[in-house]
Amino acid sequence: MADMNKVGKRICKYREQMGLTQEELAINSGISLQSIKEYEEGIAYPPIGSLIRLSRSLGQRVGTFTDDQFNPDPIVVRLNERQSEASSHGDKGDYQYFPLGKGKTDRHMEPMFIRVGIEDTPELSTHEGEEFIVVVSGRILFIYGKEKKILEVGDSAYYNSVVPHYVGAIDGPAEIYAVLYTPL
Repeated sequence: MADMNKVGKRICKYREQMGLTQEELAINSGISLQSIKEYEEGIAYPPIGSLIRLSRSLGQRVGTFTDDQFNPDPIVVRLNERQSEASSHGDKGDYQYFPLGKGKTDRHMEPMFIRVGIEDTPELSTHEGEEFIVVVSGRILFIYGKEKKILEVGDSAYYNSVVPHYVGAIDGPAEIYAVLYTPL
């Protein structure tokens, strides 16, 4: 798994470059001050919804916080070479992220493979852009606004992510492919 502190250092770097305090970034992003502090200190890794809100607030692509190098097209990620970039646990859910576009610095989408654990209390997320998910194992509780749906293997959902939404496993862990688009 990647160093959580790498992401935290980059959040801090861009925040400071913009002349923002942690409090101002918390207000601008809609993320709690405590979470901002935990991310910057490397204590916690931001879930994807928070990472998107931070990237928007700091005027950066989501990948700016996770990429280490540039790779020429095409980007090919072999199944046996996938590396977990981050995990989030506890009150932010139990997710393990495997970026599939890492190194393509001019990308407009964030493709990833995600292992999803079970959460006690679903927490809705909202951010600009669109998302597309496909379930590859397990079962997913998908909440979109006031709608609740169970997605099974092979099912997909394509939605506007500004609408409050939640993607979480039920009856045990699940795996999904996800593609996120967030305009700058």
